[in-house]
Amino acid sequence: MSTTRPNFLENFEKQFKDIYIKSSLAYWNASINGTKENWDQVTKYQLEYIKLFRDRNYFKEIKRLHSRISEFDKITQRQIKILYYEFLPNQYDLDKLEEITRLQNKIENVYTSFRAKIDGKTLTDNEVDEILKKETDSKILQKTWEASKEIGDLIVDDLKQLVKLRNDQAKALGYSNYHEMSLILSELVPHELDSIFRELENQTLARFTEIKNKIDEDLSERFKISKEDLMPWHYQQRFFQEAPSIYSLNFNGFYTDKNLVKILEEYFKSVGFEIEDLIHRSDLFEKPGKNQHAFCINIDRSNDIRVLCNVISNVDWMGTLLHEYGHAVYDKYIDQSLPFTLRDAAHIFVTEAIAMLFGKLALHPIWIQKVFALDDNKISQIKNSAINFTRMNQIIFTRWVFVMYRFEKALYENPDQDLNSLWWELHKKFLQLNKPQNRNKPDWATKIHIATSPCYYHNYLLGEIFSSQLNSTLHKKILNSNDIWNNVIINNKDIGHYLINNLFKFGSSVEWQEVVKISTGENLNTKYFLQQYFNNE
Repeated sequence: MSTTRPNFLENFEKQFKDIYIKSSLAYWNASINGTKENWDQVTKYQLEYIKLFRDRNYFKEIKRLHSRISEFDKITQRQIKILYYEFLPNQYDLDKLEEITRLQNKIENVYTSFRAKIDGKTLTDNEVDEILKKETDSKILQKTWEASKEIGDLIVDDLKQLVKLRNDQAKALGYSNYHEMSLILSELVPHELDSIFRELENQTLARFTEIKNKIDEDLSERFKISKEDLMPWHYQQRFFQEAPSIYSLNFNGFYTDKNLVKILEEYFKSVGFEIEDLIHRSDLFEKPGKNQHAFCINIDRSNDIRVLCNVISNVDWMGTLLHEYGHAVYDKYIDQSLPFTLRDAAHIFVTEAIAMLFGKLALHPIWIQKVFALDDNKISQIKNSAINFTRMNQIIFTRWVFVMYRFEKALYENPDQDLNSLWWELHKKFLQLNKPQNRNKPDWATKIHIATSPCYYHNYLLGEIFSSQLNSTLHKKILNSNDIWNNVIINNKDIGHYLINNLFKFGSSVEWQEVVKISTGENLNTKYFLQQYFNNE
């Protein structure tokens, strides 16, 4: 076995790093200020990236190394394999790849600049969300919900074309469709993932039906209508992917007028992570023309890690901050001696698991108690309701992932079918949600992930599964507890040390299966996830 890295890898990585940084900076700038000029820069560097990974001479060399992969040490093997999977989808007609890139960026620019309008008033996503959560007039709710969906008509034709172009690319490279290609090149086995999800669909149905009945009873009383007349806009959000506020809880009351960024920094410091530098480089508050969503981006796979948010002082944004800085601390503590290619997460769902592990703390009653120094009497008033709400939230999100996974799978299998009807059929099957009467709109196209993060949503559920498994491990190993509801990961720097040494530092130098086994002592399994959220105990 050779312990010497091929010169080609050293030379190629210099070019890879240069274009990666330029592309990342361009995307950051366009997200902060979504002008056409900024999005043109994104397209420019993305096309340079494609050309680099399309270069036939480079690919020939990568294929040669891949054919001899067993001759190298483990680090070099991972580097070769990851680069090989990065090269493969770009071995396609350059004009078509450019068309895909330009079309996706055109669509994302529309998402970035879109604002719902009601009676001539322009609303941000935060304002839309606030109306949907607090309003009790069904007509106003319907009008607001429908206004948020108007973006679908603006991008649906381009999005259908984008789906077909992606499929053409996948088929030209020997795959059945883009969905299959995406799974395989991300080191997942399609039939294994499908089997896990089908099993979970069955295992979660009874509890979901139980809590959905409770939700409908409460919302029926709230809006003074029958359960049969409840519509999507009554569930307090643009997409039914989280639990509506049916418990007498006011989580926002804990966070209103509080400095969420300060809470964030102090919390991460308490578990062994310094994030002052990460906060300094980020952009965390609303601006005109800014992307209204949230993300973490590692500009250089080194020290320049940034988070974009649109923070207002409520529980949702506290959770989002914790989530995004979960991604950020993972990136920060990857071993910087690794080759550039391997200074990335072990898998998308692994970094999502870390983000979820921290993001859920905003709703955890013991975390709230410790952060705000509340006495036992104060927290006991909300504890059981908070736990039930968290479970309900996860149960709904799990079923929502099934909608997204099944929709995208079917979308790429046949993009010419009646997608508008399919979208609502899946809502009925997995979420027991009524389709608005006589509605025939491209509501599926209003979910940004379908356009800009295609075939991604399954990673959220895999992340939740791993997050529960990892949370159980941290409680047992660090907190000496099996009780995740009465104990919480806070005020213990051993937590950070454990995550850095047993997960973060490896980057993608080992496969995700090995990272899961190192960090939890077990293979990935659904046991802890089902125990945490779907058992009634």
